[in-house]
Formats: sequence, C-alpha cells, structure tokens
Amino acid sequence: METWQCKQLDEISKSAELILDLCRDFDVWVFRGEMGAGKTTLIKAICSLLEVEDPVSSPTFALVNEYQTKNAKIIYHFDFYRIEDPVEALDIGVEEYFYSGNYCFVEWAEKIPSFLPDSFAVIEIQKGKGETRHLAVKFIHQ
Repeated sequence: METWQCKQLDEISKSAELILDLCRDFDVWVFRGEMGAGKTTLIKAICSLLEVEDPVSSPTFALVNEYQTKNAKIIYHFDFYRIEDPVEALDIGVEEYFYSGNYCFVEWAEKIPSFLPDSFAVIEIQKGKGETRHLAVKFIHQ
C-alpha cells in the first residue's frame, strides 16, 4: 500500500500523477472517502492527465458519465451514492462496463461490492486539517 499527504488542493495534480502511475494497469479504480473528501476533484485531475475532452462532473443522478479522451478512448465515471438496491447497478449494465477494457472510476462502490471485478485498485481519501488530505492506494486481487 502506498500512502502520502496532499496538504493543499493545488497539489492534487501531483497526487493524480502518482495514482495514474500506480494504477495504470487496472481497469477499475474504486475511490473511497466520506462526502466532500475530494473523490470527484481527484477524478477530474486524473481525467485531465488522460486528456479527457469532456467536462468531468459527478454522475450522482445519472449513475454513470462517459468521457472521451483526445485519443478517442472512453472513460466511465460511476457514482453509486444514491442507489438503494445494488440491482440498480445491474440495470445500467455495470458488469459490461467493468469488463469493457476501459477505465472505470467508481465512487461509493461499497454499495455494489458483489459486482466489483476480481482485481481493482482502491484509492482512499481522508480529510485532514484544513485542506490536507491523506491518500492511500492499494490493490485488490480476489
């Protein structure tokens, strides 16, 4: 497990670079942290490094947003905060997305644990004092 601190929000791009290097070989990236910890902000920074051309925002009501990079690659961004039953994830075809070979950035994956693939990256974000964030990256192989 890799851990570090991000003391100011303007350091988020450095953290995004490190996460991209660490997690590059995984298709599914699970972002864990309380509401307001910075999950979407970090995903925006990672998408910027991947040269996403579309505006990046949390798909809280849509459940999934699709972004395209300059190289015409697709990235999927999920937010399962509002689902009440994991079957809602199946209704949108979550398993097809996860096994598509495209990056899938997932917020609130704890709502759909049985649908996660056997291998994925976990990025944990915890609030510290002020703008400080504590970040950790680990890899799950089931």
